[in-house]
Amino acid sequence: MSNHDHNHSHRHNAPLSDIALRVKALESLLTEKGLVDPAALDAIVETYEKKIGPRNGAKVVAKAWTDPDYKARLLKDVTTAIAELGYGGLQGEDMVVVENTPSVHNLVVCTLCSCYPLPVLGLPPVWYKSAPYRARAVRDPRGVLKEFGIALPAETEVRVWDSTAELRYLVLPERPPGSEGMSEEALAALVSRDAMIGTAIVMLEEKTTP
Repeated sequence: MSNHDHNHSHRHNAPLSDIALRVKALESLLTEKGLVDPAALDAIVETYEKKIGPRNGAKVVAKAWTDPDYKARLLKDVTTAIAELGYGGLQGEDMVVVENTPSVHNLVVCTLCSCYPLPVLGLPPVWYKSAPYRARAVRDPRGVLKEFGIALPAETEVRVWDSTAELRYLVLPERPPGSEGMSEEALAALVSRDAMIGTAIVMLEEKTTP
């Protein structure tokens, strides 16, 4: 298992920034006046967290699976490669893609806070920011993966990558067997946010018999 030390420009449990405090104050004020429905806000966050944001990354993964030249560019220079698909910007400038293989499984964490590749994954899930995940992903990655439903063979190496304010990681999952011939769009639909963090494996959707 590989752990990567880093220096964050912020500390765990550090006070909220002025902007974050203002946003929270504004949200509270609008809610009190009945101008904003907290449930609606939660729904918007949910959409960006699980649907819109991760779809960008899913398209990047599908492109890499179907285009060897693009995959080579992605592994060499993520920022430039994702810009080809129209993605980039804040927190996407310095990224590294780590590829899952039959012998290696990668898992991404941010031990001191919640650094995350926003341009390709959207908002980080709540569990990614939680103290238990941040601590246990490093100490017991196989145990964490098992809780997510991933039981790896003993011979599979687990590599843990610790994101920082200066460097963020994106997992390139293994392409599922039997997906040969599928279009990029169909492949992208199979890729979940969790698979690009390393807490899920991409599988073909089971077809139900009518």
